[in-house]
Amino acid sequence: MLHSRRISAVRLAAAAAIGLAGIASASAETKWDMPTPYGDSNFHTMNIAEFAKDISEKTGGSLTIQIHSAGSLFKHPEIKNAVRKGLAPIGEVLVSRLSNEDPVFGVDSVPFMANSYDAAWKLYQASKPLLEQKLEAQGLQLLFTVPWPPQGIYTKKEINTIDDLKGLKFRAYNAATERLAQLADAVPTQVEVPDLPTAFSTGRVEAMITSPSTGANSKAWDFLTHYYDTQAWLPKNMVFVNKAAFDGLADAEKAAILEAAATAETRGWEASKTETAEKTKVLADNGIKVLEPSAELQEALKGIGATMVSEWEASAGDDGKAVVEAYSKQ
Repeated sequence: MLHSRRISAVRLAAAAAIGLAGIASASAETKWDMPTPYGDSNFHTMNIAEFAKDISEKTGGSLTIQIHSAGSLFKHPEIKNAVRKGLAPIGEVLVSRLSNEDPVFGVDSVPFMANSYDAAWKLYQASKPLLEQKLEAQGLQLLFTVPWPPQGIYTKKEINTIDDLKGLKFRAYNAATERLAQLADAVPTQVEVPDLPTAFSTGRVEAMITSPSTGANSKAWDFLTHYYDTQAWLPKNMVFVNKAAFDGLADAEKAAILEAAATAETRGWEASKTETAEKTKVLADNGIKVLEPSAELQEALKGIGATMVSEWEASAGDDGKAVVEAYSKQ
């Protein structure tokens, strides 16, 4: 009897030890909430889903990321500050949304400064050190960026010259698009992506400059008729992390995030190129007139671009000179 009691005690101790180990293991697991601005079918969000999957696999599930897409956790304008304050440890935003706080964040949205994927990559490499520095000063760390397809002009009517844009309510989503509208004598109007169909249908906005991706995802053919492939610029989204949250991870988890981020950046840039071709075709297949801008319109837009490049350099001061100089050497 005594012997059997000893065995039972040993078994109970072993079971308790296993239970404690399980609790310790559970407490060691980290789950991060990640707000993103766009829906699940958007190629940026799909790339982030792969990024999250890679991290979970690389860490054996010790770090998982729960994606809250389409602004469901925080709206786009709130995401950066939410991550900065630690309300969410990781997030995604359009970089140029932050240009009002520092011109460096707007460099990839200066019209015609970089109007191809190769040029956009070179501009990114030239501006990346400053971008990282600006984020670090706010307790944030850049993980990776992915560009949107080149920007084109959508309208509800034919546009042959810059005068045809005069007076139109032009959708603005950052300082650069607002300035572009002003220089074209259009009326800048702030509208978020989810509100585009209603805004166009009600006449609150009549034209916009954005990517084939946004146009196709928002079913622009329901409320627009023309798309002009101006290839004005390739704005980037960035995924970034709260530095304190990142530093609090185990070394293996940090390494897993950085590896997954590098892979996501490469995959995302290639996905963007594919997206450009596929979504431009979707626009055409659904009745949007996909057109090259007239020589007169293109020349006028380039003139606006030259003005904006000069303005950006002046506003960015020494930072702007450093980026332009580094970009010219790429």
